[in-house]
Amino acid sequence: MPDLGNPPPLFRRIGEGGRAVVPIEVDGVPIPAREGDTLLVAILTNGDRARTSEFGDGARAGFCLMGACQDCWVWTVDGARLRACTTPVAAGLEIVTREVPWPSLV
Repeated sequence: MPDLGNPPPLFRRIGEGGRAVVPIEVDGVPIPAREGDTLLVAILTNGDRARTSEFGDGARAGFCLMGACQDCWVWTVDGARLRACTTPVAAGLEIVTREVPWPSLV
């Protein structure tokens, strides 16, 4: 995840914490998610952006939050594209938010 002097996370959990922790990895950094979270919630409770735009126009944090726009796309390490706002977390999921990995063709 981009480190800009450790800014505070964009989302914060309030009075909720009884769900199981699901370990995922974002840009090579392990982060805790909660069972039932979407990727967007998991990413934004641990950082200040969902991804960096591949078009050079800066940080993205999701826009519609319901799967209709293109603002929260992230990628798995093997190149699959996912909408962070509608994809539930799964243990062991490895996400890339900055550089689009190309799938192996060999």
